[in-house]
Amino acid sequence: MVMSRSRYWGPILLLLTVPAILGLAYLIWSPGDCVRDGRHDLGTNGIWIQHGWLGDDSWFQRYGKDKALFRNDHKIQELAGLLAGHGVRYVFPHLCPCAPDGHIAPNDPAQTERFLDHFTGFRVIPWIGGVLEVHCFLKSEPWRRNFVSSAVALLETHPRLAGVQLNIEPMPSGNLDFLKLLDQLRQAMPTGKVLSVAAYPPPTRWHPHASVHWDESYFRQVSGRVDQIVPMMYDTSVLLSKIYQGLIARWTSEVLNWSGDTQVLLGVPAYEDAGAWYHFSRVENLQNALWGIHAGLSQYKTLPKNYAGIAIYCEWEMDEAEWKTLAQEFKKGS
Repeated sequence: MVMSRSRYWGPILLLLTVPAILGLAYLIWSPGDCVRDGRHDLGTNGIWIQHGWLGDDSWFQRYGKDKALFRNDHKIQELAGLLAGHGVRYVFPHLCPCAPDGHIAPNDPAQTERFLDHFTGFRVIPWIGGVLEVHCFLKSEPWRRNFVSSAVALLETHPRLAGVQLNIEPMPSGNLDFLKLLDQLRQAMPTGKVLSVAAYPPPTRWHPHASVHWDESYFRQVSGRVDQIVPMMYDTSVLLSKIYQGLIARWTSEVLNWSGDTQVLLGVPAYEDAGAWYHFSRVENLQNALWGIHAGLSQYKTLPKNYAGIAIYCEWEMDEAEWKTLAQEFKKGS
């Protein structure tokens, strides 16, 4: 029997039509929002900065770094001017990883004070922690005790530090030992110091890994124990820019709604990490993240009281083009 032309071409046309419709829908879809009037820049943004700004001699020896690039008044002042000019107020210097016994990574006391001399208009909050079950053993009471006591000693030795930021990766949703560590830190820290957490974003079908996403209940439990929460809204493995923009828009409203009265900085990517399966910089970049944040914030008639701005990861991979993108897509008065 000879198949009629209509029966032959029908399935082929259907196969051609469906992708065309989906492609057209993707082209028309606008999940992000281009906002260039600075309305979402409150001048209280954050940034993660590299270890050398506070680190001790052992870090320079271990990685073959040049101390002159960091232990230099001119370089520190140059960094302070750059960050102030882009509305950064919260600065998170890397002091990771901690030792396996729980003591946080050592800093250089003289350099820390030199750095603080130039950062008087900022809130400097060292970033402490490490890899779970490699550096960080939360189930161990001696480990937690050493971690807490060494963090408190850092703040007491350098009272101009504004607080500490806890970053332990990965951190599965529902981990009760992490909550216990937060409670112990909160109780032991000097009055008035900020307890910040580099947090995980809500679950998503695009990246179904429970070890790096927090459900609403756990997010609320963490945020209720800290002064500042900074969700790391990247490393999603997403391959399409608009998908990522839409995800960031949804995460923006979710984390702001889930954080209660706790201050929120929205973590955005500015790094390459070439070859990593979990991060594609052509998708996860400043522009796409900022467009997603603008879309999320535009859902509110007035900005939520707990919203403070964005936090950029990271200072050492920001180049001239990315600073220009930040100024164009976010900065007030640009």
